Amino acid sequence: MPVVGADAPDLVTVPARQGLEAVDIIRRAASRAGGVGPVLHDGSGDTLGFLVPPGTADAWDLPGSACTQTNGRGMRFGDVSPASGTGGWLLPPEAVGPVTDPEVLRAALGEAARLIEAADNCR
Repeated sequence: MPVVGADAPDLVTVPARQGLEAVDIIRRAASRAGGVGPVLHDGSGDTLGFLVPPGTADAWDLPGSACTQTNGRGMRFGDVSPASGTGGWLLPPEAVGPVTDPEVLRAALGEAARLIEAADNCR
């Protein structure tokens, strides 16, 4: 069943490498409220999308990421993949919490960016 309107989650999109690091960071920090919610990947593997509460896009300003209102477009919870057919679920809705807390995600993305920068500078 589609999720539409005011109840539809927003979507934070980040580069795949940073997103995968953030997923690991959130999962390792079990004390963080709510843990990680559903995560989408695009068909090319370039980006990951984290479902976050509606309204997050109004105040999202983290460089290197984008947050958009979905209004439910393409969100069909319970399907094996998103309705768009161009990607799929890295973490499907039935396997994780409903959405990722935006503050937890912001902190994890920042930590992920620092880890990636440190690893790249060691080469």
